[in-house]
Amino acid sequence: MTGGEQGGGLDWREGVIPVSRRFDDPYFSLNDGLAETRHVFLVGNGLPGRLRDGFHIAELGFGTGLNLLALLLAMPPGITVHYTSFEAYPLTADEMARALDHFPEARAVAGPLLDQWQTGARRLTLPGIAAEVIVGDARQMLAGWPGRADAWFLDGFSPAKNPELWGDDLMAEVACHTAPGGTFATYTAAGHVRRALSAAGFAVERRPGHGRKRHMTAGWLA
Repeated sequence: MTGGEQGGGLDWREGVIPVSRRFDDPYFSLNDGLAETRHVFLVGNGLPGRLRDGFHIAELGFGTGLNLLALLLAMPPGITVHYTSFEAYPLTADEMARALDHFPEARAVAGPLLDQWQTGARRLTLPGIAAEVIVGDARQMLAGWPGRADAWFLDGFSPAKNPELWGDDLMAEVACHTAPGGTFATYTAAGHVRRALSAAGFAVERRPGHGRKRHMTAGWLA
């Protein structure tokens, strides 16, 4: 989960990297967050190669929208995918824009997202992507979600800082809302997270992380 003014406010590291005061954790990697997003969430889920018309991606932690924009930059033509994100503490459009200024490639395509977000819209239309951000605690909101994802981006704050978003019960809900053969990927390699995902029914792999992070975790519904 992530935190803007509703979540306790932001500090800005080096003037460009938003850090949640609530969780004392940055929203993206200090070592090129866009590259990490691509490595962890796209490559970790076998994307864009698996994308097809109607493919559904779900996410825990919308944050700055960087993961959605990384997907947008990788979209093949001629298909539409669905993207559902759960976010307890949404940032403002201005906060998102300031954070995305750190990534010119993502910021260059962020205009439609930011414009819609500024109006209060949480159903977002982007080229090839129909997105919805469900505002609320994922521990309550996911149970009532009728969808099933083909791929999950598990992108809450660090399990050490935000353990509620990595608990056994929530990981079990993730599995319940995953299509047969669906996948997940996350930057964390914390042992209790891997065990929770395994107990939920996923085949879990520890894989090389991005940059200075030695490991990440990915897997599929067994």
